[in-house]
Amino acid sequence: MLTSWKDRRVAGGLVALLDDVAVLARAAAASIDDVGVAAAKAGAKAAGVVIDDTAVTPQYVRGLAAEREIPIVKRIAVGSLRNKFLIILPAILLLSQFVPWLLTPILMLGGAYLCYEGTEKVWARIAHHDAPGAGDKQAPDEKTLISGAVRTDLILSAEIMVITLNEVIDEPFWSRLAILALVAVIMTVLVYGVVGLIVKMDDAGLRLSQHSGAVAALGRGLVKGMPRVLTVLTVVGTAAMLWVGGHILLVGSDELGLRFLYDAVHHVEQAAHDATGPLGGLVGWLVNTVASAILGLIVGALVVMVITLTLHRKSKKAARADTASG
Repeated sequence: MLTSWKDRRVAGGLVALLDDVAVLARAAAASIDDVGVAAAKAGAKAAGVVIDDTAVTPQYVRGLAAEREIPIVKRIAVGSLRNKFLIILPAILLLSQFVPWLLTPILMLGGAYLCYEGTEKVWARIAHHDAPGAGDKQAPDEKTLISGAVRTDLILSAEIMVITLNEVIDEPFWSRLAILALVAVIMTVLVYGVVGLIVKMDDAGLRLSQHSGAVAALGRGLVKGMPRVLTVLTVVGTAAMLWVGGHILLVGSDELGLRFLYDAVHHVEQAAHDATGPLGGLVGWLVNTVASAILGLIVGALVVMVITLTLHRKSKKAARADTASG
């Protein structure tokens, strides 16, 4: 009788333990779901920078041998992961934990940089001249090319991660870490996976063109169409720089207490939304996007002017001094 009672007690303890394990498992699953949902929402906010990153990277493998394109894209992707996990993630987590008020100014500095980059590209297009070094006949070695691409990625990845952090700043520390790590991996795979497809699309077209009929026609279409696709990507990337940079500055200025710009854009956006009925959501978004891009272009032009009047002038003076001394 006593043994039976003990057996029932042990069995009851095992059932209670299993119930506890089931509760913990459900809680863990719910937590993972929450992290996934939060990562998706935060990643969507960084979509503009992702578009820009995807548009910029193919330019680094132009003119290279076909067999070197994918290996170089892989090395840039690895450099991007290093940027995110070894530099950006620790830095922004420390900032968010101890001095969160610094995040908005840092984000705005990054936004101003994007505006500057976008405006420089617009000016180069208008003035019909390429960026410095674009006309050089000799291509840079792979090490130089990859290091340049990884440096550019550092800025864009920092924007992605800070935008993401801004969306989950109220989450507990470990949830923040999990969401940021998940976004870092997903964005890197997404960007460089798409880049890999883009740079190999013309090769795929060449192989398809060796077949007959509709398959060959598709292949020829891919070969002819890829230069146009890359041109469109460049335009989209420039527009994304101005839009994202301007929007970061717009929202950041509102958070810092300078609300007149944000309020003015929001008022026009709301008026456009109310006036266009079923299309109100789309029209309102377009108004906000165009306003952000215009602000980005203005700020970028100011930054370009300041840099031209200071750094470029100093470099010219230094060059004249070297010439005179020589």
